[in-house]
Amino acid sequence: MRKQKKEREKVRKNPIKAGLGWLFQIIVVILFAYIAVFFFGQSRTNIGQAMNSTLSGGDVVLLNELSYRFSGPSREDVISFKLNGSEDTHSYIRRVIGLPGETIQIIDGMIYINGSVYLETQGFPQMENAGMAAQEITLGEDEYFVLGDNRNQSEDSRFADMGNVKLEDIEGKVWAVLSPSDHRGLVK
Repeated sequence: MRKQKKEREKVRKNPIKAGLGWLFQIIVVILFAYIAVFFFGQSRTNIGQAMNSTLSGGDVVLLNELSYRFSGPSREDVISFKLNGSEDTHSYIRRVIGLPGETIQIIDGMIYINGSVYLETQGFPQMENAGMAAQEITLGEDEYFVLGDNRNQSEDSRFADMGNVKLEDIEGKVWAVLSPSDHRGLVK
């Protein structure tokens, strides 16, 4: 009790110092909020049905832009990217399947990575169209092979219009759905 009284008396004696303390705290909070939003709060809207089961068309998602500044995406990460780095297009959202240096092939709807069947942890539909991946695709040192979760209704790395995604074109990792509220939560 006595300590609190002494602190109140100090504040009364030096209101300028107290005001500067509050101003400093406000500036720190604003700076922290700016950094948090800049690195973890960029939002994108999922367009189309390519990610159905995980994301619906119109879902607004949050990106973690900082996650790939020090290392690339991991297999099964959901990423946002600009097609061929073009700033004139909307952002695409797809799931990473193939990593740099790997070979990818799709045979009878099954994904093969470096010649071995890749068994996904989630139950996505079997692919009816292997596209260019009917032949073995070797990824470059900065390339990723991506697929939509709605495998038969997705424009993705199987097709020439999209192809492999370069690391420099990736905007960030999709980590949460903001809206609509009934779909809000972390992205797996």
